[in-house]
Amino acid sequence: MLKDIIGRNITAMVTDENEKFVFAQKDGMTFRLDKSELIKLPKLGSMITGFAYENEKHQFQLTKNPPRCGFDRYAWGTVKDVQRGLGVFVDIGLKNKDVAVSLDELSELFELWPKKGDRLMIALKVDEKGRLWGTLATSEMFQAVSVRADAKMKNKNVEATAYRLKIAGTYVITSDYYLGFIHPTEREKEPRLGEVLNARVIGIREDGVLNLSLLPRAYEAIDDDSEMLLAALEHTRDGRLPLCDKSSPEEIRSYFGISKSGFKRAVGHLLKAGKIKQEAGFLILIR
Repeated sequence: MLKDIIGRNITAMVTDENEKFVFAQKDGMTFRLDKSELIKLPKLGSMITGFAYENEKHQFQLTKNPPRCGFDRYAWGTVKDVQRGLGVFVDIGLKNKDVAVSLDELSELFELWPKKGDRLMIALKVDEKGRLWGTLATSEMFQAVSVRADAKMKNKNVEATAYRLKIAGTYVITSDYYLGFIHPTEREKEPRLGEVLNARVIGIREDGVLNLSLLPRAYEAIDDDSEMLLAALEHTRDGRLPLCDKSSPEEIRSYFGISKSGFKRAVGHLLKAGKIKQEAGFLILIR
């Protein structure tokens, strides 16, 4: 049956060839194998082995270069396309076939679906009609491949991919395979499934899971006054303003319309963020 062949390494008998392909049969089905994958052309009647799949043109094909994932074998794949009525299509390493992850495995909220360029960890499955699909890795699988974090991770920046979306928060795995959790209070909006995030470690749980935040550190959060100062500097010819924290309240209010305390606070934010410097009574933009 087709469902017992597709998505597996099979051995088939060579029956024909043309300029580009060798053709082989298995259980009455004919598969094509690109000659560019072969070191030596097989003889008619000989047996060849390859990964069996149906390509994007609905032709049965074999390849000597199997995908990164398989049945019960998970690997990362990049989302290449999104079709609202079907699901998302993921590159698994086949040159002419992306596999679909069904909408049945995705959020009911379309805005939380992966977008093109996001990444998903998937395995393969085949339905009763012999169609190849991707299936999302389970939480248990992520736990199995993860490593335990220690206190040295506190306050570090990490890159993490969202793999499970829950009301309680977002579950992620970092590029170094630490598990992490982002509480709704530690984000401005809910991440998409498969979205790659830059997060900050704010704690380490007893089980070695990282508590993460997507919010900027206090000194990184630039307020309206800081934005105004930055915009003023960016619109000067040389990135300099003849003001500093020693300037008089009158000068500051005349130029920006804010108090000296608000000005100093804004300057402090920008200094800590590394966006400006003070020198000889001037604010200077760091380009």
